[in-house]
Amino acid sequence: MDKQALRNWYLKRRTALSPEALEEKSMAIANQCLKLPIWEKTYFHLFLTIESKQEVQTDFLLHILQGRDKSIVVPVADFKTGSLTSILLQENTPLKISSYGIPEPVRGIEIAPTTLEVVFVPLLAYDQQGNRLGYGKGFYDRFLASCHPDCLFVGLSFFEPEKALASNDWDVPMNYAVTPQNIHIF
Repeated sequence: MDKQALRNWYLKRRTALSPEALEEKSMAIANQCLKLPIWEKTYFHLFLTIESKQEVQTDFLLHILQGRDKSIVVPVADFKTGSLTSILLQENTPLKISSYGIPEPVRGIEIAPTTLEVVFVPLLAYDQQGNRLGYGKGFYDRFLASCHPDCLFVGLSFFEPEKALASNDWDVPMNYAVTPQNIHIF
């Protein structure tokens, strides 16, 4: 299957999940994340859920990170430049839904990608080598390439990996992928 066909297939699979299944699987993913060797780290990048795309609900992870006093940064997407900016999420950080349906901070303190230690990565599909398939705009490939070389990349998925995905030279593989049942190490 080509990349666009895979995107469509996984979007279809996600939209077939009931609200109850989405919540249950998202909570299971957050609980699996507790088993990862990442909790001594301080700076975590967490994507906020695009509800219309039935992404993994990251609220559960957000509460875990807050409960452990981690510094949480969330992305702001610039569709003109194809770049992501990381903003420190604080109690008083105002959020709004962008025209693309993405919850984003209105303003806040920018954190350099090289400061981040763990990035939770959204994806549609991934393979057994840690290659991910996103929405096709390259935001996260460019962003991950700008992170510190020791930063850990953790994909979150409702589904198990494909055997192999077509990859490009600019693709940045993940270190882990977490599903409701498994943790995959790459």
